[in-house]
Amino acid sequence: MPTVVSVFGVKPFRIGGTETFARELSHQLQEHGRESVLCFLAEPSEDIRRFLSLPNVSLEVLENSTDLNRGATMALARIIRRYKPEILHLHFTGFLGIYPWLGRLLSVKKTFFTDHTSRPAGHVAKRAPFWKRAAARIINRPINKVICVSQYGQRCLTTLDLLPERQHQLVYNAVDLSRVGQDRNRGSEFRARHKIPTDRIVIAQVSWMIPEKGIPELLETARILVSKNARAHFVLVGEGSYREQFMNEAETMGIAERITWTGLVNDPFGEGVYEAADVVCQLSKWEELFGWMIAEAMAYGKPIVATKVGGIPELVADETTGFLVERGDSVAAAEKLDRLVNDATLRRKLGEAGCKVVREKFDLKRNVAQLIRLYELA
Repeated sequence: MPTVVSVFGVKPFRIGGTETFARELSHQLQEHGRESVLCFLAEPSEDIRRFLSLPNVSLEVLENSTDLNRGATMALARIIRRYKPEILHLHFTGFLGIYPWLGRLLSVKKTFFTDHTSRPAGHVAKRAPFWKRAAARIINRPINKVICVSQYGQRCLTTLDLLPERQHQLVYNAVDLSRVGQDRNRGSEFRARHKIPTDRIVIAQVSWMIPEKGIPELLETARILVSKNARAHFVLVGEGSYREQFMNEAETMGIAERITWTGLVNDPFGEGVYEAADVVCQLSKWEELFGWMIAEAMAYGKPIVATKVGGIPELVADETTGFLVERGDSVAAAEKLDRLVNDATLRRKLGEAGCKVVREKFDLKRNVAQLIRLYELA
């Protein structure tokens, strides 16, 4: 059966945006009579394996696929020879690499690359030097389309001018709306499991616990807010190498009792993260390429407070679906959160508007169908 090989240079460690995309892609490929081969950096856990399991799915481990190394190249060559795919689609593997030419040499008909890279804080896109543009055109000549998951990302790449503008295509990241359910019990169970007082208004951020996600600024925002609003409670969902350091900082700031650190949640939808939240934050410092967790929270009808960086303004309309603040402005973030904590009507109004936006622009089924059309499988 004709096959699509998707290479994801990430570990399948939870049921998140990448995993739900992979499952929906496989489902739609099955409808078109195609096999779907999903390659990850490591073996998925049993829960994730079950989630990804469909009759047309094969799972492969492709270690170190994000590095330019002989071992990963040879391993991918073996996968291509085994499955003989029509299409090779690269995710999280780096823009310049040997994989597109490897596919061409092994008779892959089409190669796609999706850009998932957030840019550093304050990044300004500039046209690349001539030598780099010339080299990129040679290296990436076998690529049929570069998929951009936000307008911001598309602007960054087309400004670099590494490939002709016509080869770039916007296909937004999106949310599996079939998994979104307003389950009051699931939210209350999440709060009980993490010992969150029932009278608190929960402000959640779901992200890696790293400085780039604005955790230091979020802690300062929490310090300002809880000093004047006894109802506010912060829940930080996620793991990362800085989590212990951030927890110590919260202790030093005297706000530890007003913050819950959940660690990694394997399935935020299934475990009630968004049902438990009243407001969702994303105070990133770097230029977020998209903001997957923002879209997920909006799908659940939650108002957003986020920084005006990267592609986030494409999701959050200031004063309409949430509030946007400048990077590092904890005073403004605390003020916006204070308004939302005190006004349930405002929370509901912004949340309903955000839910409508997700259904119009960030529906996974619709956006994957757009990608399938680009594959031209018919």
